[in-house]
Amino acid sequence: MDNDELKDIVKEAVGGVRLSCRVQPKASRNAIAGIHGGALKIALCAPPVDGKANEALCRFLAELFDLPKSAISIATGEKGRSKSVAISGANTEKIMNALLRIP
Repeated sequence: MDNDELKDIVKEAVGGVRLSCRVQPKASRNAIAGIHGGALKIALCAPPVDGKANEALCRFLAELFDLPKSAISIATGEKGRSKSVAISGANTEKIMNALLRIP
């Protein structure tokens, strides 16, 4: 990942940041799987049932960005794989730096 790719995915928003994600549920482990179709591809162990994948996504991102889980919410796409995640209490620089540190 590089800065140019991330600029399309991480956007400044009112009260924080919006992150474009593409979720792959029922994966073998939770991990960032790169960039796919203009979104950050995130593999999650949780199944896409009863909001479990959404909860796992919020927990995973909160840990990744060192933020409380309450700072992460699904803005759009709760029922689909493509999601827009609202991150409060952070700026684009913090989020991009955290993503750039991922090997």
